[in-house]
Amino acid sequence: MKKLNFRRRGNVKQIIIHVDMDAFFASVETRDNPALREKALIIGSLPGERGVVATCSYEARKYGVHSAMNIKEAYRLCPNGIYMRPNIDKYRSVSGQLHEIWNSYASAAETIALDEAYLDVTERAKDLEGARKIARVIKQRTRDEVGLTCSVGVAYSKTAAKTASEERKPDGYFEIPTAGDFVDLIIDRDVRVLYTVGEMTAAKLYASGIHTVRDIREKQEEVVRLLGKQGRWIAKLAFGIDDRKVTPYRPQDAKSISREVTFQENVSNYELLKDVLVLLALCVEHRAKRHELHGNGVTLKLTYADMKGITRSKITADCDSAVMIWREAVRMLDNMDRHPVRLVGVGIYNLSGEEGRQLTLEDYFPDSRQQRNEELKGMLDALQARYRLDFAGHLEQIYQMDTLHKTVEYMRKHI
Repeated sequence: MKKLNFRRRGNVKQIIIHVDMDAFFASVETRDNPALREKALIIGSLPGERGVVATCSYEARKYGVHSAMNIKEAYRLCPNGIYMRPNIDKYRSVSGQLHEIWNSYASAAETIALDEAYLDVTERAKDLEGARKIARVIKQRTRDEVGLTCSVGVAYSKTAAKTASEERKPDGYFEIPTAGDFVDLIIDRDVRVLYTVGEMTAAKLYASGIHTVRDIREKQEEVVRLLGKQGRWIAKLAFGIDDRKVTPYRPQDAKSISREVTFQENVSNYELLKDVLVLLALCVEHRAKRHELHGNGVTLKLTYADMKGITRSKITADCDSAVMIWREAVRMLDNMDRHPVRLVGVGIYNLSGEEGRQLTLEDYFPDSRQQRNEELKGMLDALQARYRLDFAGHLEQIYQMDTLHKTVEYMRKHI
């Protein structure tokens, strides 16, 4: 059978570091409360609530608990664990410290998450030995200045660097200098070792008798036939080919901004949903303004009690304010089937910066901004009266995920 011909283009060599914190949320809590050390700590929803595990300590992982697991299953596996809700604002603050350290050693840094980044150290390191020195300094400074451990991978590509950082967790270091070294390491491992191969993709490969990276290499045409463009990418990775550059993340590169909440009990009262949408629209507006972004469309997301998910969207240039986001979301909600709801979310999309923003009514009629501010105040006053809430001087706290969820649950119970 003819093999697909994958060859590296050009002679540009990269040295990339991938840094990944060890059980980040749990490690921060343990650092701040030493009594939690060596305990099965699970960060996410609380037992008895709806939700999932955000992360957990390595002690909890010994019981089979892992990120994204349903919290009820986590409790079944580890009933004596310590369960905590995440403190996202604290984690963001710690993340800022971490990325400031890491980014200082890179010509380009790509933030993947609060606790994870790719660093292009080609110019700074010069060679593999230089990269090793940088990696050691990053690990030491992370420990000394932030009080946490991280795992670091050094490699010739982004995929190999991420694989390397996972090789010796926790508090590990590993390097994969060449494509040959990468292939030698993973060739007999499950296909899910490769970037982009998730559960559903793996299931398709398994059904065709493709279980390992070696199988992918030997059945390249079959992989491409099954998965199309993604299959071709996976086949390239099986040969160690990944020429992607480290690309610094910019907020304006995001495709959308959204906020959603899951109710602890299904909601059939659609007037309550409309009230919750006020708070969600406020959160979306706040985040968009913080990054100086503007949307060109509004989305509404519902998940019904039977887990059926519905998303609706509407193109509109006039969605820079919470009031207008709310109005469009409510119009879409009024045209959706009325079944008990488990989750509701709202967002804006087709994002652009100031230079790409379309003109809105507020640009032509400045008084309309004041009118919308007054309308928003009236909506918040109505919420305060209806649910006996107090936003005075505390409204900014609603942007915090934990406060938002607590407020929504309070509203649900007091409708």
